[in-house]
Amino acid sequence: MGLKNAEKTTMIEDTKKTVAFSDLGCMDYQEAWTYQENLFAAIVAQKIQNRNLPEAEQVTTPNYLLFVEHPHVYTLGKSGKPEHLLLDATGLEAHAATYYKINRGGDITYHGPGQLVGYPILDLDHFFTDIHRYLRYLEEAIILTLAEYGVPAGRIEGLTGVWLDHETLKNPRKICALGVKSSRWVTMHGFAFNVNVDLSYFRHIVPCGIDDKAVTSLHLELGRPVDVQEVKQKVKKHLAALFEMNLIETE
Repeated sequence: MGLKNAEKTTMIEDTKKTVAFSDLGCMDYQEAWTYQENLFAAIVAQKIQNRNLPEAEQVTTPNYLLFVEHPHVYTLGKSGKPEHLLLDATGLEAHAATYYKINRGGDITYHGPGQLVGYPILDLDHFFTDIHRYLRYLEEAIILTLAEYGVPAGRIEGLTGVWLDHETLKNPRKICALGVKSSRWVTMHGFAFNVNVDLSYFRHIVPCGIDDKAVTSLHLELGRPVDVQEVKQKVKKHLAALFEMNLIETE
């Protein structure tokens, strides 16, 4: 391969791993879900269109990473059980919370203030086509972030997410939940990392369908409030390194 062709190939590969990052701030769950769906659908549509085009005319699909915080909301995944929500409509209203059945995997979870929610909308054809590896990388980014705060964390066999006391299992507690959707190797939904979360809201669900393990938040483990902006920078750094992303900040 000539030098110019090698440079061109490198530029194409770099473009494929470019990820547009947006911090959406605090956003209503339905609004963020619709935003995700639109980005996801556009990528899938472009991939389908590319199949009918010569390689030289194919359009490189984009990648996105969204950070967001939601007002109080419970979401139920496709494999979840509605009875794992322990509140009726009156109870939801009393707790200023909403409830959605959504199209990710997993059971029920809670999103709310003080929680960092990450939605990677990636074309895994640009990275690797392995959902198991994808989930492990999301977990690893949180594990590495927690290590920077001196909090040992890891995985529990057979369960997704990031856990504390994952080795002795004397008091295992989840600090980050995962739930994703993938079609044609395009991802959406993602992770929910408890940073400064009011854990009382978890009492009204069977979190992720698991009734024999606790939930925790970073601020409780450290005994102090945590700078969420600092946490975001650390998580971004680790995601970029693990996926070899070229993160581009957008409005």
